[in-house]
Amino acid sequence: MLKKRELTGHECQVLYELMTHPDVFPFVRQKAYSFEEFLFITKQTIEAEDQGELISRTILDEWGNPIGIINLFDVQHGAGFLGTWLGKAYHGKGYNSLVKELFLQELFFEKAIETVYMRIKTENYRSKKAAGKLPYVLKANETKPLVFQQLNPGSYLYDLYEIPRDLFTMTYMRKTDTQTSLQQLEA
Repeated sequence: MLKKRELTGHECQVLYELMTHPDVFPFVRQKAYSFEEFLFITKQTIEAEDQGELISRTILDEWGNPIGIINLFDVQHGAGFLGTWLGKAYHGKGYNSLVKELFLQELFFEKAIETVYMRIKTENYRSKKAAGKLPYVLKANETKPLVFQQLNPGSYLYDLYEIPRDLFTMTYMRKTDTQTSLQQLEA
């Protein structure tokens, strides 16, 4: 479901077309206004990951087709900002929570990440609703006032959410224990 970003023409063409949909484009952090610009941004993203500045993955469907991108931007001191977008045709099909969980497993269990933040535009009701469904996400406008103020220096544009490593790990372990128990009962 996730793979490292690549600079392949077909994959980039599909992702560019998905990104430019009017229901997706306003919420993409790395906007490209042409296919050539998308290729350039993808190349920069791959180089930035090599330098430890971000972590970026292509989201794949069950058949290996690219359907979106998930990133951890601004990686510093074991923290970064999550950015996810899916093509319009894949909205509401359960990919968001599944992909976030897979990506967070990689970040928390394989990388040196301790905290993942999400900044969500106040008018982005779809993303706010999706964040509210995840049991390991905390609204952090009041608990992380310095980060919240950095996101909103002039006016209130973004809500801040936090995913701490320990809360994600606890939730993940409970889910794994429950699944194991159910499998044992069925056997």
